[in-house]
Amino acid sequence: MRLQDLPAALLDLSATHRRRQRAVIDSPQGVEVVVDGRSYLSFASNDYLGLADHPALVRAAQQGLERWGVGGGSSHLLAGHFSVQQEAEEALAEFVGQEAALLFGSGYAANLAIVSSLLDRGDAVFADRLNHASLNDACRLSRAEFKRFHHNDLAQLERLLAESDAKTKLIAVESVYSMDGDEAPLAALLALAERYDAWLYVDDAHGFGVLGEGRGALVEHGLSSPRLIYMATLGKAAGVAGAFIAGGGELIDWLINSARSYIYTTSQPPALACAILASLRLIEAADDRRARLRASIETIRCGLSGGEYSVGASRTPIQPLIIGSDEQALALAGRLRDHGLWVPAIRPPTVPEGAARLRLSLSAMHEPEHLQRLLSCIRGDAAP
Repeated sequence: MRLQDLPAALLDLSATHRRRQRAVIDSPQGVEVVVDGRSYLSFASNDYLGLADHPALVRAAQQGLERWGVGGGSSHLLAGHFSVQQEAEEALAEFVGQEAALLFGSGYAANLAIVSSLLDRGDAVFADRLNHASLNDACRLSRAEFKRFHHNDLAQLERLLAESDAKTKLIAVESVYSMDGDEAPLAALLALAERYDAWLYVDDAHGFGVLGEGRGALVEHGLSSPRLIYMATLGKAAGVAGAFIAGGGELIDWLINSARSYIYTTSQPPALACAILASLRLIEAADDRRARLRASIETIRCGLSGGEYSVGASRTPIQPLIIGSDEQALALAGRLRDHGLWVPAIRPPTVPEGAARLRLSLSAMHEPEHLQRLLSCIRGDAAP
């Protein structure tokens, strides 16, 4: 886009209700946030276990800063791989039941790493149509053939796999889909991967810390295979930042030697690894928080069933309230905001046309009265 085209393009976004604005948060992450001097009850965060401002994580980060300083200073392959990061990678691998793990600055970087490192011309990636934008970008930027199948459509995926003569095949899915909260049929997908000599790459950004007693979707479903590649982010339920890929030792060694988004970047602050180690201890001991979260999910689902809006079939902390038009979604979000509830509207292109929604993100720290307040405002019972 040319410089002179920018004003008109921004006006077009405004006219179609799709010009996004950042809300400036002036408080720690939590179920209550401060925006423009006003306190809101938030249903917008992915801090599912309420760990982002946990005193143990804050203390671990502070101690890490005192021990290691602030910056990573170099790439991992030069002088930027610290012993505490090595310790964190080993702990992460053990926690999710894999042989080895590799830390990344973000889930986006991790997704780029896998597709670019394993696939080339003559290869093919088979991706669910509702995959996250970062996975789609990784697929498009690779030199492999990019084939998409309808959401959770195993029959179509099998046809595509059977018809493919690609040398290397990779199936890419999310364990929990970020806009609908529903889950991938991982066991059936792994069976297809084994039948058609393919990798299965699972982006568990929204499952890690919540599913499988906190150890993620593969543990939840009891899955283990050398064909599995596991990725999880650490800025959601873990309450920290970054991401990691876990799998076989040779796979991780290959990524160290070939993943451009790992090789050509400065390493994360080593103090962050101290917080990651503390987070794993908290996740392991968070059965009570996961139980409260499951109870909150049930409360919201029961409270919204049979109402004006569709709520889908999610059993996860992501509960979509499908509105339809952008204008209606923005209006409902505005009404909730007037009542002190922070629930941003999600609009295309993040979701399909005609499927604008409010994405209710639940936390273990939401109290029953918080949930009732939300339900009352959505149903229109709350006083103006």
